[in-house]
Amino acid sequence: MPDPRHHPIHIDLPGGQPQIFVHEGARQALIRRLELAQGRPVLLAITDNYRQMISSSLREGILQARVHHMFLDAPAIVQEALVRYVVSQDRSASLVVGQYIDENGHRIRASRPVSSPLNTQGKTHDLLSLFQKLNLAYFGGAVDALITWGKRTRARKPRRTIKLGSYSAIERLIRIHPVLDRPWVPRYFITYVIYHEMLHHVMPATHGNGRRMLHPPQFLARERLFRDYERALAWERDHVGKLLRT
Repeated sequence: MPDPRHHPIHIDLPGGQPQIFVHEGARQALIRRLELAQGRPVLLAITDNYRQMISSSLREGILQARVHHMFLDAPAIVQEALVRYVVSQDRSASLVVGQYIDENGHRIRASRPVSSPLNTQGKTHDLLSLFQKLNLAYFGGAVDALITWGKRTRARKPRRTIKLGSYSAIERLIRIHPVLDRPWVPRYFITYVIYHEMLHHVMPATHGNGRRMLHPPQFLARERLFRDYERALAWERDHVGKLLRT
């Protein structure tokens, strides 16, 4: 079904909150791990929260835990750390769990709806068409982010820098600078900018040596898989001055 935020459609949908479908066998397996470590009964709820990924409390001798669905298919080492964290608040386990959450940020639903209408059809380039082709070619159609042209504003002073694309995790929204919607901007370059922002959706920032890394080595390696990577970088070097003046 087309995303209604890109293609407005009128369908009568049932009321209530969206439901998630949980693999019951995976949930029961995680319960058994928790009960074995805790030594007492466990009530486990699988959530689709966007703020708190894990919570637990002990009530009348029963451990009540709420865990984001991303942990159901997590690697065994992550599930073991999750159990240690829920049962005993183990600090080393917290680091493993925290890293897994950072790496799977794309599986957390948007925490803020997009408030303004999406504009994907430019005067020259169609962002949605380019996004969909990239999604199939490089991501197996799994990227569920949105995309739009940014707002057109006239610069009061000559630009010294320009941000050609951005990704908002809380909206799951990619914005592309409208300066790229020009006949002289090649399609392969806009496609590269979109691809870069799609990578931010599937590869959230990592933390290392006390700092946040937006472009860790794994990100840069995957970025180089783009078919026109070198060609796009060369075009940007040759035309960045014109982009700044546009």
